[in-house]
Amino acid sequence: MGLITQILTFPFAPVRGAGWVMDQVILAAEREYYDPAPVQRELRELVQELAEGRIDEAEFDRREDELLDHLEWLEARSRELDARS
Repeated sequence: MGLITQILTFPFAPVRGAGWVMDQVILAAEREYYDPAPVQRELRELVQELAEGRIDEAEFDRREDELLDHLEWLEARSRELDARS
């Protein structure tokens, strides 16, 4: 930017700064929301529950399918976000 442009747009600097902060907050929230680590942790806990006999095979299969579907969705969404960036 030229000096004249910077001087003329200086009053809008707080708006641009607030917009940047908002973008960063949204990106951080999206990273946290689409993080596969909690789903992977739930899968490990599910295997542990089955091994300890707290759930039966049918319950394990049902919950495992749900978690794997969710994990697949997260990975697809992550690829979309990477392509958008």
